[in-house]
Amino acid sequence: MSAPAAPVRIAVVGATGNVGREMLAILEERQFPASVVHAIASRRSLGAEVSFGDRRLKCKSLEDFDFSTVDIVLMAAGGTISREHSPRIAAAGAVVIDNSSVFRMDPDVPLVVPEVNAHAVAGFRKKNIIANPNCSTAQLVVVLKPLHDRAVIRRVVVSTYQSTSGAGKEAMDELWEQTRGIFVNESPDPKRFTKQIAFNVIPHIDVFMEDGSTKEEWKMVAETKKILDPAIRLTATCVRVPVFVGHSESVNIEFVTPLSADEARDILREAPGILVVDKHEDGGYITPVEAVGEWATFVSRIREDPSVENGLAMWVVSDNLRKGAALNAVQIAELLLNQNLLAGAA
Repeated sequence: MSAPAAPVRIAVVGATGNVGREMLAILEERQFPASVVHAIASRRSLGAEVSFGDRRLKCKSLEDFDFSTVDIVLMAAGGTISREHSPRIAAAGAVVIDNSSVFRMDPDVPLVVPEVNAHAVAGFRKKNIIANPNCSTAQLVVVLKPLHDRAVIRRVVVSTYQSTSGAGKEAMDELWEQTRGIFVNESPDPKRFTKQIAFNVIPHIDVFMEDGSTKEEWKMVAETKKILDPAIRLTATCVRVPVFVGHSESVNIEFVTPLSADEARDILREAPGILVVDKHEDGGYITPVEAVGEWATFVSRIREDPSVENGLAMWVVSDNLRKGAALNAVQIAELLLNQNLLAGAA
């Protein structure tokens, strides 16, 4: 990142949650030029402390905080809260970068992945809100963009292997409790998930739609079209797996024009936000455990698909709490500064 010029005032809403904590960590790691950072949560967390580098921040109340005193708000408190509070915060003058799904398909709200459609961020002025994409979409479009620029993508078939952290802290706790319980002969009763998640996989994320797909699958289709290209045809199967952090995707791409695996490998090596780890040997690929805490989206197993004309297959892995949520939000904030789009920054 190029260093943003002017320090700004930042608030992180949902600071006690998985994504909120990660936002605070990334702001510190990337040395974001904030003159002040506020940790915001619900009234029940008032006074609770969260880490910000080597400091501790006391949480302030979402309901009572004066958002006219900040320039950017990173919203990580979920859809219900965002729907209620983001317009109010935006009306107070702060630019809201929202991690929920509430505003993603709003035509007056840009849906941004900086490596893919940085130009779209300027559209935030209509509502003072910028949407962060779904975690599984974010890592996918980072990989699709440079390939689409070279060969034009006709169709994508993706199967996801999504970690429990994508469903929140309670979901991670359920995986842990069920795993422990199985070894002590306790019944692994599902609470957060529809079926046992420990030692299992669940082909169901979010609610079912009328056509039999789930909303998570619909999000990947609709968001990819909005961010990258409405002409791309995409079908997804989204699966929850017994992993704490890190989403993986098996991606099959059909192009309009030929693109070899070697050329795709070279293109992806030069693309922003991507690391290619692709050795044809045992362990010559990245798994979710190795992606945890990393900024990059990793691509492995790049190979030609002989079953279709101009087809490639690959394996894509990323830390969903980072690129899929917190890191992308911070990168959007950096865009606002780098493009001098933030009026009145203090």
